[in-house]
Amino acid sequence: MALTVVGSIAFDAVKTPFGERERMLGGAAVHFSLAASFFTEVRPVGPVGDDFGDEHIGLLESRGILTEDIERVEGGQSFFWRGHYDFDLNVAHTDDTQLGVFGEFEPKLSDAAKAADTLFLANIQPDLQRQVRAQCGAGFSGLDSMNLWIEIAKDSLLAAVGEVDCLVVNDAEIRMLTGESNLARAARAVMDMGPRAVVAKRGEYGAALFTSEPGTDTGDGGTFFALPGFPLEDVRDPTGAGDSFAGGFFGYLDGTGGDLDEANLRRAMGYGTVLASFNVEEFGTERVARLGREEIDERFEALRRMTQFEGLPARRD
Repeated sequence: MALTVVGSIAFDAVKTPFGERERMLGGAAVHFSLAASFFTEVRPVGPVGDDFGDEHIGLLESRGILTEDIERVEGGQSFFWRGHYDFDLNVAHTDDTQLGVFGEFEPKLSDAAKAADTLFLANIQPDLQRQVRAQCGAGFSGLDSMNLWIEIAKDSLLAAVGEVDCLVVNDAEIRMLTGESNLARAARAVMDMGPRAVVAKRGEYGAALFTSEPGTDTGDGGTFFALPGFPLEDVRDPTGAGDSFAGGFFGYLDGTGGDLDEANLRRAMGYGTVLASFNVEEFGTERVARLGREEIDERFEALRRMTQFEGLPARRD
């Protein structure tokens, strides 16, 4: 199986109450690819400038990531984001954004990228997401977005959402996109647009999955499943956690051969949660870059045990 992700490949400067980094590897496509690489063949598509060195390509390739579709723009500078977090790590404060070569990004996909079984459209301009989706025949596709595009390009975003199988955004953005205050109704409204599944990211509180497939009754015949965030005592930097979650989720599903039954979707939610939890333990890509599959599976089992109800005493009336 094979997975293509289109999105930003960047450098970040981040300050949190627990430390700071002046310039570190980042970007949605990078965090997604590192997480997905534990499960399947992943190919990121995005532009970089002259400042993106061989050591950065080497890091990605050391995890088996296919880098042929990373476009190096001669004389350009890579996307750069500077931000900070206060003690509420769910809220990122942007201090500076320099689009660099990303400002003129026109996705160029190789034949291999177009032929991927799974496609993930990371947070980029909705018209670009639609251009990429039109080029790919992937059997399963997903999309991320943000409040900016809801505010300034809503019609284009709605069209893009209708062309994918799964929407992955945070819970506030689902409500904002649909105008529904109730998350379950908002997810249903999204699925009425076309996607078969909606994943609502909820930061440190975990994530919720809604599908249109028959299963656990949500009141309309669909499926609902939720997981808490993995409990951690040491959280340093949440940058890229949502993209790591998406990489774990889509990477696992692609690695199963695209089997989207309820059990696999739930396992994918678990692996997404686990990858996000490793991501936040250190800054940027530091923790995930040296992560091993055995550590991932151990934490997955810990999460599974933590969320099982088996062994509880029977209810007393």
